[in-house]
Amino acid sequence: MRTLQEGMSGSDVMEIQSVLKRSGYFSGEVDGSFGPASREAVERFQRQFGLVPDGVIGTATGRILERFLLGYDLYTVRRGDTFYGIAQKYGTSVQALSTANPELNPETLPVGRRIVVPYNFDVVPTDTAFTYEVLTHSIQGLKARYPFLEVTNSGNSVLGKTLYTLRLGRGSNQVFYNAAHHALEWITTPVLMKFTEDVLQAYAYGGELEGYDINSMWQRSSIYLMPMVNPDGVNLVIDGLQRGNPYYGDLVRWNNGSTDFSKDWEANIHGVDLNHNYDAAWQLGKEAAAALGITGPGPTRYPGPYPLSEPESRAVVRFTQNHNFRLVIAYHSQGRVIYWNFMNMAPQEAKVIGEQMAEITGYGLEEASGVTSYSGYKDWFTQEYRRPGYTVEVGTGTNPLPISQFDTIYETNLPMLLYTSTV
Repeated sequence: MRTLQEGMSGSDVMEIQSVLKRSGYFSGEVDGSFGPASREAVERFQRQFGLVPDGVIGTATGRILERFLLGYDLYTVRRGDTFYGIAQKYGTSVQALSTANPELNPETLPVGRRIVVPYNFDVVPTDTAFTYEVLTHSIQGLKARYPFLEVTNSGNSVLGKTLYTLRLGRGSNQVFYNAAHHALEWITTPVLMKFTEDVLQAYAYGGELEGYDINSMWQRSSIYLMPMVNPDGVNLVIDGLQRGNPYYGDLVRWNNGSTDFSKDWEANIHGVDLNHNYDAAWQLGKEAAAALGITGPGPTRYPGPYPLSEPESRAVVRFTQNHNFRLVIAYHSQGRVIYWNFMNMAPQEAKVIGEQMAEITGYGLEEASGVTSYSGYKDWFTQEYRRPGYTVEVGTGTNPLPISQFDTIYETNLPMLLYTSTV
């Protein structure tokens, strides 16, 4: 974590504002600008933890804030401690402690043992720019709180970032949801991450979600999620081009000489549009892109030098091939529409399920046309498996959609995600 102080700005400031707001220290706007209200919130936080209240996030303050970003503390058990007493001290619940430390007896805790103590606020932020670092914090925090969450590394991006996959449930009915193939469409990542947290909470605490019995769903289905397919591109859009990027000069050239990637960059760090890099009518997609003047790396539509040229798309294909998915959804963020077919290869049940998805969300059910109708993940899955596959476009407006749209998007999509997990 870099040193942060008044007058600075960035996605890291936004993440700090978000966690300080969730934990009750900050009441201002989460806008990524370190102003007087943010400084006062940091000072309150510092006083709470016996630090010098200078309003600067340096090493000592950053070390404690890191625990808040992860959503939990590590506590060393002392003689006489019980879960009840520790819960009272932290303002959390015995149930949260038991869930995070399932191997321990709450009444006879081993002295000297370090245990996970979840804080009393949610881990996944829904009011901040969702960078790869925010994703990593969220996954680490959820794994600590809910040890039964399965987290795997399914590959790496061009720049070596982990392509995380998560598993909810242990049933034989396997479904797969992925998000953020396109860099500008990072708002789809917190949709899947918030869904993950809500399902974990409901399963751990024996509750329902939108009328669904989550324990029953857990036993029946296995929900696999890859919440950020294009982490290099997402960070490029949110944080801008960094001098240390090995593709710095290429990226500026591919972006028509501009160093501003915040408004039109959909591709990965190679300038390849990942959702046009799959081997499903790839040649037709290449020809359609060429007709638009797109013949090489750039912000969008370039399908790559050959199908599956990119490590990210190869990882998604490999992950799919290693499972037996009944249904898949690729999340995007341009329009309120669900695309369901590919060259008439989808089975009839794909349309039936799609009609129900459309009824739940209020989105249109359509078939893609033109350059958008080739070489996407949904297209490849439909072609290879002849099973239901969908591209779900959320939100309205210009990408990147503002995070202020998140609540509406999530409330609309949560019941559909639960439905497709069990259909």
